[in-house]
Amino acid sequence: MPATQPAGGEQNPSPAGPPTATPGTTRVGWIGTGVMGAAMAGHLLSAGYPLTVATRTRDRAKQLLDAGASWADTPAELAADADIVFSMVGFPADVREVLLGPDGALATARPATVLVDMTTSEPALAVEIATAAAERGVLALDAPVSGGDVGARDGTLSIMVGGAPEALEAVRPCLEAMGRAIVRQGGPGAGQHTKMVNQILIASTMVSISEALLYAYRNGLDVEQVLASVSGGAAGSWSLTNLAPRVIAGNFAPGFYVDHMVKDLGIALAEARRARLALPGLALAHQLYVALQAQDRGRDGTQALVHALASLSGQPFPPAPVPRAPFPA
Repeated sequence: MPATQPAGGEQNPSPAGPPTATPGTTRVGWIGTGVMGAAMAGHLLSAGYPLTVATRTRDRAKQLLDAGASWADTPAELAADADIVFSMVGFPADVREVLLGPDGALATARPATVLVDMTTSEPALAVEIATAAAERGVLALDAPVSGGDVGARDGTLSIMVGGAPEALEAVRPCLEAMGRAIVRQGGPGAGQHTKMVNQILIASTMVSISEALLYAYRNGLDVEQVLASVSGGAAGSWSLTNLAPRVIAGNFAPGFYVDHMVKDLGIALAEARRARLALPGLALAHQLYVALQAQDRGRDGTQALVHALASLSGQPFPPAPVPRAPFPA
């Protein structure tokens, strides 16, 4: 396992190269139907790709099965008849199991099959998968995404790709059904490293959004009016537009789990250590999300971070305004 290979190092593709995905012809396998995965797979089904699904719990795939997808009991069974296999699971251990395990997709994948892991995972694991795949004449891409449940539902995800360019071009029509920004970052592992950049940006942004909302509440402002003012200015961001309204509404349902954010930031911190980088903002965000887990909020959405920050001031959320003279009219 050449885990020390630099991110962006190229892999030798299958000599023949895979054919370009074509609706109605290309057989697609999908592993994992969580908060985002089910919607992403649904776009492929709607685009006309024959779709086979494998998940741990068949009930999680019911909507896809009712819409015409087929079922496979294991990733190996799924991959035996697939031209492209997508995986969107929770943790690196899950990725290893569904792709490299005894009943994993690679065990039965035919030459020129393309494995596309869209899970946010470890760059070194992406390199390991690509190397193992190449030994069987199979191609592999790491293609994590950003955009949350909204982007998954709307088909507007940003997709960060690592792997051989011919593999990307073969699966591009499928990716275009799920996302808008599809950018190849380099060889195996480069997509995962780019996703770490994304998560570092998002994590610190959510800290500042949470602090800003707490400040607005505590000072007696109309928080929705405040959001109307600041979201269109220099402070604007995807998270402010999409997640702050959920916080105001008291909606902490997951678009992206706190547990998964802790996993992602842990990977980013480990990669930062390997690169001998001190990233204190990342470390702070990681610890605040760990605090949410300690508050039994690991299955909440990442916008629940406001609770961890409110607790530092001994406040509930939303905090009551500080008593003071009313604002002049």
